[in-house]
Amino acid sequence: MSERSTGDTGSKSAPILALVEETIGRELLDAEQILIEELSSSNPYVSDVLQHITRFRGKRLRPILLLLTAQAAGGIRHEHKVLAAVVEMIHLATLVHDDVLDDAETRRHVATVNARWNNETSVLFGDYLFTHSFHLASSLETTYGCRMIGRATNIVCEGELSQIKERGNLDLSEEAYFRIIDGKTAELTALCGQLGAHYAGAELAVVEALERYGRYLGLAFQIADDVLDLLGNERKTGKTLGSDIEKQKLTLPLIRLLNRASEADANAIRQLLLHPEENTREKLAPYFANSDALAYTQQRAQRLAQDARQQLDVLPATRARRILAEIADFAVQRTF
Repeated sequence: MSERSTGDTGSKSAPILALVEETIGRELLDAEQILIEELSSSNPYVSDVLQHITRFRGKRLRPILLLLTAQAAGGIRHEHKVLAAVVEMIHLATLVHDDVLDDAETRRHVATVNARWNNETSVLFGDYLFTHSFHLASSLETTYGCRMIGRATNIVCEGELSQIKERGNLDLSEEAYFRIIDGKTAELTALCGQLGAHYAGAELAVVEALERYGRYLGLAFQIADDVLDLLGNERKTGKTLGSDIEKQKLTLPLIRLLNRASEADANAIRQLLLHPEENTREKLAPYFANSDALAYTQQRAQRLAQDARQQLDVLPATRARRILAEIADFAVQRTF
């Protein structure tokens, strides 16, 4: 669920972020203010943790997606700003909980909540974010948003639970892998497209198309994250990497690597994955160099990004639509 960045991601994303700022910058600030007001607390400990997590927030992909799809599908309303704050809270909650599950120590060059305080604080603060997100969503006049958010959050949690269940399963299939990431990552980005279009008053066909756009984008984004966890540089990403190997999570590059390796190589790779060490990523590198696993993973991610762009054909040609298309490209270009 968490996004990371390579060393040159900043240069690649800068033009997109500039366009986002020009197009929905004011609305993003409004959503940010709504989030701050909702989470504000007179409890100094809670305020301290909240202040800390603002330091490792990313590029606000999910609120950006929600607001851009709204703009492209008919226009941004107050409900969109509220919902943009809600999806960001949910995403932050998953990050805080993920860092506990992964024993992560850093995120965007900043200590994680569990490293700065403890696991108990992380779990409870993640819960705090979840409960506030639903409280805020319930402030809307209709229950549609709250119902869809509740449904999506249930699916996200199921995806995370499925991933935990499959730890150590070195026979995990591609189909099972995609089911997991569809739940734990793509469901929330799909929700952003759905809510953006619905509250803009778009026709059902447009709502469904933008829901699919978000889903395909989320899948591509997660595949890119999985590659970064294997091959990224911690100094550049500012995040603890290698957690998938440490926790014995089989991701698409590893699934392909095992499926295409010779019997001898597959056995050697399995031993590396069953007994992970600090340098396991480095030991896997030669096997990747002699395999089509990374090229295959790249093709799958690029195909999903193309599928996402195609969903935008239902929209008129606007700047918001163009940015949504560029975000789909960026999702895979940041890694490969």
